[in-house]
Order: sequence, then structure tokens, then C-alpha cells
Amino acid sequence: MVLLLNAAYYYHTGVAMSQIVLGDFRADNMLMLEDPFTSLDTYDPDLSGGDMTEAFFNPIYTNSYKSILSANNVIENSSESTEVAEAKFLRGLSYFKLVTIFGDVAVNLSATPSTSDLSILERQPAEDIYNNVIIPDFQAAIAGLDNSGLEEGRATQIAARAFLGKVYMHRGNFPSAVTELASVVNGAAAAGVSLEANFEDVVTDLSSERLFATQLSTSVSNAEGSSISSTFVGWFEGADTKSLTPLDPRLTAAFDASTDTAANTDLRKALTVDAVNGVGVKYTGGLEQDFIEMRLSDVILMYAEALNETSSPASTVLPMLDDIRSRAGLNSLTGTISSQADVREAIAKERRLELALEGHRWFDLVRTGTVDAEMGLSVNPNYYVFPIPTSEITATNGVITQNAGY
Repeated sequence: MVLLLNAAYYYHTGVAMSQIVLGDFRADNMLMLEDPFTSLDTYDPDLSGGDMTEAFFNPIYTNSYKSILSANNVIENSSESTEVAEAKFLRGLSYFKLVTIFGDVAVNLSATPSTSDLSILERQPAEDIYNNVIIPDFQAAIAGLDNSGLEEGRATQIAARAFLGKVYMHRGNFPSAVTELASVVNGAAAAGVSLEANFEDVVTDLSSERLFATQLSTSVSNAEGSSISSTFVGWFEGADTKSLTPLDPRLTAAFDASTDTAANTDLRKALTVDAVNGVGVKYTGGLEQDFIEMRLSDVILMYAEALNETSSPASTVLPMLDDIRSRAGLNSLTGTISSQADVREAIAKERRLELALEGHRWFDLVRTGTVDAEMGLSVNPNYYVFPIPTSEITATNGVITQNAGY
């Protein structure tokens, strides 16, 4: 069972690059500059072309289902409760990624799915997958795990709570999000998790605020088949010919606008982007860089957002941003704004800058219904999700269908 469980972890290495690149390059943080990759920014059927599918969508789709199948084997056959809880965490995480990126998808909860009954491949509504798989799996992980695996990069109770809180945020269930995210924030110290004193350390492999990461190393080829495990770093650094200067000027402008009454410079800018050369500089781990999927700052900002959406006063919500803003060299916002709408906007701006180049931006815009407002154009909601790989449609004789618009 250990090998199968490790396989369920391993297959996420084949998802990492595509997931993080889509999150920033689809939005207004980074840009592709060479066809056909520029279709990430055009929001039309061109995105379903072969090159894009092979580079981004197929790795996410196939490796997520490989992780799910490995997890199913552990869940069905292991007699070790901790192994089962870890497997449920990984299965819930895999389906969360799939529905966030593709929308409705096929559901397999068996270790030995039928190879002849193609009806099991029919796509299920994302809402049903949230209610019947993702939420129950994370809840089971919370019940079955402690935090002893945190330093080893294993699934933990605190990480499961953080992801369940994020799931509730995506569902617009803010009261439930408050419950889970509060538990993470209040329990972080006891779990050995804390905000880094310096922003330059927040995405390092030894970051004190990482709750869960997909571990990548040059000593092990990733599940994409690349011996260069941390391939996502090169996309941000302009190391790929498809985008030698990927920085979107709109992200630079957002950092420049992030000043307070004392006109302090946002220290995160120089540690995230190089505006002169048009590249990202946030990652310093080179080819050994892990993909941090959840860190404490993300949770704190979601918690503040959930509190605001459940009508907590600004005097309660805004102080939660203080440690994050102070680290960035900025003053507290407490007392400067008071309406729910203004607090909502302030938190959204903070999320963009704090989590820039970490794969969150596009999914945040979709989740909050602010795609058009932030992108400055009208985007057909069909293009909030990405195309199903055509190879999957062909292999199932059309049982798996394509997303509308592609």
C-alpha cells in the first residue's frame, strides 16, 4: 500500500506545472508571446488546439486520474487508517483540481473500474462532485489525520482543513469556510506553522508557512516525464522561448499602486517581478523548487474574505491583514475603510500581490465573479474553464464530451 500511496502523491508532480502556469498566464499577471500559446489570453475556441492540450491540459487530466486510481486502491485495500485518510486527502485534492480547471468531469471511486462499461466515463455535474466526493474526502482526512506528517510533506489535518475551507470559498459557503479557516489560523502555531518574517522566504522549500506542497526534485523525473522537475519556474523566469518576457505590465502597475498614506513601497514587488527585464523572480529554488499548493498567508486572506462576506465589521477583518502588510512594508488598513465592498476590494488586491505567480489569480477571478471587471473585457463564461483533452474524447467514442465553446 505504501507504493500505491506514494504514487498518489507522485502523480501530482505531473499536474503542478500546468496548474500554476494556467493560474497566472490565463489572468493578468503573466503573458504568452508566441502562437499558439497566446490563445491563453484570447478566451476563444483556439485554446483547445493540439499544442496547448499536450503542454497543459493532458498532463493535468491524465495525472489527476492516475492519482485518483492509486488513491482508490489504498482506500479499498489498506487496513491502515492513516493511509486511507491520506489517500482520501489526495483523491479530494485531485477532484478539486479537476472541477476547478475543467468543470464537470467523470467520477471513478473504484480501484478496479470497468474497462467495458463506458457509461462510467460520463461527466458528472461539478456540484455533485463537490458534495459527494470532494467535501466528504476532505472531511474524512480531517477526522483521520493529525499534523505529524507536516515536515515530511505528507497530508495533514491542518492542510485538509485549509483545502476544505478553500472548497467552501469556491462554493460560496462562507459560514462553513469561516469555521474551517478559523481552525487553521488558530491552530497554526501548535502545528509549527507561522508566517515567514521575510517575504523572500515564503515559497522556499523550507518555508514556515507552507501547509502542503507537491515536492519536486531533479533526482526524480516528474509525472510529465520531464527530468527537470520544477518546469514551472522557467515559465515565470522567461526561460521558455514561447514567452521570453512573460511579465504582464498590469501586475507591475498593481504593485506600483500598492502604497499607503506614507507612500511606502511594496517590498514584495522586487521579490516577485523584474519589471526592467519583464520576468518573474519569486522562485529561487531553481530546478529543486517545490510547488507550494497551500500556505498560511493564503488561508489568512481567505479567512478575512469569508469573515467580510458574513458581515463581520471592518474593524474585525482588516487587522487580520496587518502581519502580511507589515512584512511587505505597508501600513495597516484598519480605520481607513469600512464598507463591505471596500474591504472586499482591499482583500482581493492583497491576494493578487501576496500570491502572485503562485497559480491563484485566474481561479480567484472566476471564484469571485470578477473576471470581466479585472480583465477589462467581456469573457464568455464558457471560457472560465479549460478544454477537455481531445484524446480523452476520441478514446471514449465521444462518451466524454467537450466543454461548451471549445
